[in-house]
Amino acid sequence: MKQLSFAVAIVGTFSAASLSAQTIATPAVSPPAVPSLAPVIVTANPLGASDLIVPSAQYSGAELLLRAKSTLGETLDGTPGVSSTYFGPNASRPIIRGLDGDRIRVLNNGGSLDDASGLSYDHAVVADPMSLERVEVLRGPGALQYGGNAVGGVINVIDNRIPRDVLFDASGGVAGKVDLGLATGNQEQGGGFLLETGTDRFTLHVDAFNRSTADVSVPVSLACSKPGSPAVANKICNSASETKSGAVGASAFFDQGYIGAAVSRFRSDYGTVAEDEVTIGMKSDRYALEGELRKLQGLVQSVKWQVGRNEYEHTEFEGATAGTVFKSSGNDVRLQARHARLGAWDGVVGLQTETARFSADGDEAFAPYSQTRQTAAFIYEEMATGWGKLSAGARTESVQVESFGNPLVARFTPASRSFSPASYAVGALWQVAGDWQLSTNVAHTQRAPKDYELFANGPHLATHAYEVGNLNLEQEVSTNVDVGASWKRGAHRFGVSVFANRFGNYLAQQASGINRDAQGNGGNGVSVTDSGNGDNTSAESGGAAAILPEYLYTQVQARFVGLEASGTVRLVQAGQLLDLEWRGDTVRAVNTATGQFLPRIAPARAGATLVWTQGPWSSRLGASHSMAQNDVPAGQLSTGSYTLWNAALSYRQKIGTTSALWFARIDNLTDTLAYSASSILSQTAPGKAPLPGRTLKVGLQASF
Repeated sequence: MKQLSFAVAIVGTFSAASLSAQTIATPAVSPPAVPSLAPVIVTANPLGASDLIVPSAQYSGAELLLRAKSTLGETLDGTPGVSSTYFGPNASRPIIRGLDGDRIRVLNNGGSLDDASGLSYDHAVVADPMSLERVEVLRGPGALQYGGNAVGGVINVIDNRIPRDVLFDASGGVAGKVDLGLATGNQEQGGGFLLETGTDRFTLHVDAFNRSTADVSVPVSLACSKPGSPAVANKICNSASETKSGAVGASAFFDQGYIGAAVSRFRSDYGTVAEDEVTIGMKSDRYALEGELRKLQGLVQSVKWQVGRNEYEHTEFEGATAGTVFKSSGNDVRLQARHARLGAWDGVVGLQTETARFSADGDEAFAPYSQTRQTAAFIYEEMATGWGKLSAGARTESVQVESFGNPLVARFTPASRSFSPASYAVGALWQVAGDWQLSTNVAHTQRAPKDYELFANGPHLATHAYEVGNLNLEQEVSTNVDVGASWKRGAHRFGVSVFANRFGNYLAQQASGINRDAQGNGGNGVSVTDSGNGDNTSAESGGAAAILPEYLYTQVQARFVGLEASGTVRLVQAGQLLDLEWRGDTVRAVNTATGQFLPRIAPARAGATLVWTQGPWSSRLGASHSMAQNDVPAGQLSTGSYTLWNAALSYRQKIGTTSALWFARIDNLTDTLAYSASSILSQTAPGKAPLPGRTLKVGLQASF
C-alpha cells in the first residue's frame, strides 16, 4: 500500500454565537443520556411526522461522512433495497427494488435536478456526496408527491444552500465546516468548506469543494489502450476524475417564515471506463428560489413554494476531439399548502409544473431534440386513530412530449404525444400492543414514457446497442403492495418489509435479433453484414461503423417481488457501547409473459457490522455478502458471489469552539475481486470494470 501524506488544516475559533448553528454542528462526544428524537424524513412525509408508513432511510452527519463514495449510487449501495448502476467509479445512479433510470426520482431539496443521468448509465448524477448535508431515501412509489417517474422511489439530496431556519441570534455569528480527505486505491485528494454568517433576520451561505482521483486500483490486471497509460496494470483504465462545485445562497427571515435564493455550479471531467479514450466534460448550473409562510390563520396554515432553473451540458471527448454534446435545461415550479384540520384529516395540497428541453449533437446522438412539459396537482392526507393512522393521496398529471427532430440527422422526424397519468395510494400504520408497529401501503401508479423511449433511433455505445423508440407506447401502469413490521425496545431494533410490484405494460428494451451499424444501416428485419476484416464493422459503411445489436423499446407484463430487513442488537452497554447492525434484501423480477428474468437485478444480499463506541472513540468492522446472480435473461452472463469487508476508526476532539472528527476507513479490506450484477458493464464489457480494490481513506471534518 502506498504511503500517505496528510495535511491538517488549522481552523480558527470563532465567537460563542456560532454554536447556535445546529445544522452543521458535530454531535456530542458522549452518547446522549436521553433518547434522541427520531429523524423527520420530509421526502416521505410532508406533514413532518416521524412515524412513517412508507419504507425510508436517511443519512447525515458522521454516518454520511463514513459511507460517502465518489458517486451517489455507490454511497447508497447496501441500504436495504438499494443497489447501484455502477458504470465505473465516476457514474453511478441508485437502483431501488430493481428499478432504475427514470423510474427513480433524484431530487435536490425536493426540486428537479434535470441532468441526463437517467438517459445513459455513463452520465453522472449532478450531486456529489461531499457537498451534501443529508440524503433521504424513499423506497417504493413516491409518485403522489413527485410524479410517475418516482414509481420505484425517491432520492432527495439535501443541502443548506438556502437556509430554512434561523441559525444565529440578533447579535450575529459565524459558523462553518471544513472537510479534508486523502485515499489510496484511486489517489484521491479532496477538500471543501462551508461558511455561514448572519443574524436572526438574514443568513449568507457559501460553500465549495474539489476532488481529484487517478485510475482506480483493482485486484486483477487489465488491458488499456489509452495513450500515456500502461498497456496492462491493476487499474481500471480511464477511470480518473476531477470534480468541483461551489454555491452562494442567502435567506431573509421574518416572523412567519423565510425567503431565500441560491446559485450553484457543478463541474466534472471523468473517464467513461467502457471506452479507453472517451472522457466526459460535464457542467451544470442551478438557480433556485424558495420560501415559506408559516403559522397562518384560517383554512391554510402554511404555504411553501420553490422555483428552480437547471442548465446542464456534457461533451464526450475521444482523446482531445469533442464528440457528442448533450444539453438539457429545465424549469421546475412547486407550490404546496398545508390546510387546517378537516374533521380528523390533516394534509397538504399542491401544484407542480416542469419543463425540460433536451438536445444531442454528434455521432452518438441516439435521441432527437425534444421538449417535455408536465403539469400536476396532488393531495396527501392523514387521519389519526386510536390504533395508529391512515393515509390517502392522489396525483393527476398532464404530460406533453414533443420531438423536434434534428436538422443534422435525417432519421429523426418531428412528432408529439400527450399523456394524462394518474396515481393513487392508501396506507395504514398500526401501533400494535407492546413495541411493535405494522404498516401497509397500496399504490396504483401511471408513468408517461420519456422522450428517448418514444423517439430514440441511433447508436448508444454505453449500452452497446442501437436503440429504437416506439412512438405508439402507452403510459406505464403498475400496482404496488408493501407490508412491513417493525419492533423497537431501547437500542434494539428490527424491521422487515415485503413488497410486490406488478406492471401491466412495463417499458423494457428487447433485442430484435437483427444488427445495425452506427450509421443506421440495417433495420426493418434486415441485418448489416460484417466487412470481413475481423474488427466487427459493417460492409455497408465500408468498414467504418461498428455493428451493434438492435434493441427496441417494448411494453411487457412484469412482476417485481422482494424482501428487505434490517436491525440493531445492543451487545454491550457498560462504560462502552457495542452494537451489531445487520441488513439483508432480495428482489426477483420477471417478464411474466415469457417467464424470462429481467436484466440488471441485484442478487440476494446480506451484511453485518459491529459498531463500538467509548468516549470520543468509535470503530466499525463489517462485511457485505452478495450471492451469485444466475437469474438473468437468456443469453446474458451470470455474476459470481463475493464478500467485501470494511472497517473504520474515528476520534472526536473539541478545540475551543471547534469540533473535529478524525477518521480512517478501509473499503474492500481483503482486496476481493468482484463484479456488480446490476451494472450494464458486466454484460457489455465483461471483466473491464470490477468493483474497486482495497482503499484506505483518511480525513478530517472540523465544524466551528
